[in-house]
Amino acid sequence: MKIARFSHQGTINFGILDQNEAGGTDLVVLNGDPMYAGFDTTGERVPLADATLLAPVIPRSKVVAVGKNYRDHVAEMGGGEAPKEPLLFLKPNTSVIGPGDRIVRPRQSNRVDYEGELAIVIGSVAKNVAAADAASVIFGYTVANDVTARDLQKSDGQWARAKGFDTFCPLGPVIETEFDLAASTVETRLNGVLKQSAPLTDMIHGVAAIVEYASAVFTLLPGDVILTGTPAGIGSMESGDTVEVEISGIGVLANPFV
Repeated sequence: MKIARFSHQGTINFGILDQNEAGGTDLVVLNGDPMYAGFDTTGERVPLADATLLAPVIPRSKVVAVGKNYRDHVAEMGGGEAPKEPLLFLKPNTSVIGPGDRIVRPRQSNRVDYEGELAIVIGSVAKNVAAADAASVIFGYTVANDVTARDLQKSDGQWARAKGFDTFCPLGPVIETEFDLAASTVETRLNGVLKQSAPLTDMIHGVAAIVEYASAVFTLLPGDVILTGTPAGIGSMESGDTVEVEISGIGVLANPFV
């Protein structure tokens, strides 16, 4: 099931993507945030073409992210051993934007990079969750771009500023609640040119292991998001570029850069 958060005629709602009789796509409007209110519908249908998709979730608490979680990315970042445990960092929820929103280069940076990733959306309070139980606290999955001021990441020696600027966490276009990770790939395109491509099974630490590890550190709250790392092929963006991150089975997240 694909869940969208969208605006239409001045209001913001959640909806389920559904094919209409004409072969197009509608949003079946929900009574509220399905993470809290369930999947009861209002009976209203909004054509997807008439709606503006927003970030499908705004984390009330935090965005947890995993660094260096693909071996080829570890190599392109300077080699060394891959992390034996998930390498965690945080992005503020103020960094979140949605599909089509602009990624803005901060005046402090001269190089801003894209990093296409799978994002986990947490659906219930989770603390010390065993890997075997990880699925029980996951609401669904979406697409993310872990935007990074690469020059500041190198100069600061830690990642909070480099990855925490406003607009540095695009999410969308939808949350997929029935996602087949084993059959999916992540791809990133810059102005239509393929830059990153990898099966999600290439992750060093898988989804269940990440949830177990992160929930042993932080209490995860409904709506929290976990970014699972990026494969090789990271690169910089210039003003006027458009970056698209696509995960098969979820959709395409596209954002312009200025």
